[in-house]
This record gives sequence, structure tokens and C-alpha cells, in this order.
Amino acid sequence: MLARHIRYFKAVAEHLSFTKAAAALHVSQPALSQLVKQLEEELGTQLFDRSGRTTRLTDTGHAYLQYVRRASHELQEATRAIHDVGDLSRGSLRVAVTPTFTTYLIGPLVEAFHTRYPAITLDVREISQENIEELLLEGELDLGVAFGDVHLPDIDAIPLLDETLALVVSRGHRLAKEKSVGLQALNTESLVLLSKEFATREQVDSYCRKHNIHPKVLMEANALGAVIEIVRRTSLSTLLPACTALAQDNLVAIALEPERLTRTAVLLRRKDAYQSFAARAFTELAVEVSSHLNG
Repeated sequence: MLARHIRYFKAVAEHLSFTKAAAALHVSQPALSQLVKQLEEELGTQLFDRSGRTTRLTDTGHAYLQYVRRASHELQEATRAIHDVGDLSRGSLRVAVTPTFTTYLIGPLVEAFHTRYPAITLDVREISQENIEELLLEGELDLGVAFGDVHLPDIDAIPLLDETLALVVSRGHRLAKEKSVGLQALNTESLVLLSKEFATREQVDSYCRKHNIHPKVLMEANALGAVIEIVRRTSLSTLLPACTALAQDNLVAIALEPERLTRTAVLLRRKDAYQSFAARAFTELAVEVSSHLNG
């Protein structure tokens, strides 16, 4: 009984409208109002301010909502745990990756996972690391593949592999036959880079500041595929993992000397989150596939 009261409260709190909440719940508005009133009486406090034209949460309503949301996430995880199947004959997994890993790590990893566990439904998203960490904390993701510089304290990071960024150019570029270039050569390059919401761009900018490098950034893109296509079709270069260039036709990776730009790829998960059998299997396979790529 109380669970239904809380569910109805949450709906009204999210819609800030008894009418919209009732429609979403497929119940009558009077019935919804009565149940919310019963909850307020049970708690001994007013959760909503109904005096104006719009419904608003009271101070106690705001406080209660935070705990209701937290409890909802825990109940969702409890439900997933109950229905989880140990032999992986069914199940689902939600994974997010930062863009640069899609070209050389996620492909082999997803292939291996699907081959080994074909009945597991896999939802793979490509988003920024900041969003990955937030969604892990909110319970909207099971795992993430990103970088070792974790921003939030409640996120665990399992090292996967080390990668090196390089100057990536097309085969027709004037530097395409070079094995390496000095850092100051970047001052004369015109670049296309991932936009600033991505961790790769943050790392590139930090590297350039450290070495007093000022390349001309003529274009930005919020998708890795767009950056790759621009480099392939123009004289612009970019800074991306060397493995990304190796996975593409008509692209060349040129090492940066003397100090290379390196970083560690990690598997992210929430510290206190329930780890399903599918999540555990994916984690083990990620470590296995990464060890082959490292070799």
C-alpha cells in the first residue's frame, strides 16, 4: 500500500501537476489526490503547495523526493538482481563509452561478448566521460569505458590498457611519410579536434599548454566520425590515439617526440552498485580483450 502512495507522490513531484501525473499513471485525479493526502497525513507534513495556479513541492516535499528517488533506484537494482540469471542465458547490460574507443576497442570487445553470450541484450551508448560518471551514479548505466582521470569519488576504475595519442593525418598530407615529429611542429599545423565537452579534447589542450604549443584549431566536431572524415578529406590534421588511425583506411599516425601524450583506458562502475552476472562477464572480457590489444 505504501509503495503505491510513494509512486504516486513521485509522479506528481516530477510532473508538478496532479492532472498530468494522473494521466501518466492511468488513474483518476481525485483518487490520486486522495492517496497523496493520505501519505501527507501518514508523514505528518504537507508535501505539496496547492495554493497557487501551479503545484509546487514544499521544503519537506523536496527533502522527501531525494530519498524517494534514491529508494527507487535501489528497488530497480533489487528487481534486476532477482531476475538475473547466473548462466547468462538471458539478461541485459547498459554500457557507455567515450568516442575514441569505438574505433578499435569496443568493436572487438562487443564481438567477443556477443559471440560468447548471444542471448544478452547489449545497449551501447557513445557519450562524454562526465555524463558516463553521472549516469553510473544515477543507476542509468551498468558500466562505462573511459579514462583514468575519474572525477567523482563513488566511481571505481579498473585499468584496461594504455594508449598513446599521435598526430593523425591523411595519406596525402605533407607529413604522411614521417615516423615522428617534434612537438613544436604542431605550431604550424591546422587542426580539427573533438569539441571541448570530450575528455580527449581536455587532455590535448592540457598537453599543448604544458609544452607551450599553439596549434591553429580551425574546426571542431562533437563526433569522432566527423573528425576522421574531415582529416581524410582535407589537409587538416588531428590528435587522436594512434590505434584509431590504424583502424582507418587512408590515415597515418605520426608519433610526437620527445614526450608522448599517453593515457590509461579504464572500465568504470559505481562502487556500491549491484554487479549482474552480465556485468561481471563483460568486465572479465574487457580485461582479456584489452590485454591482447596491449600486447
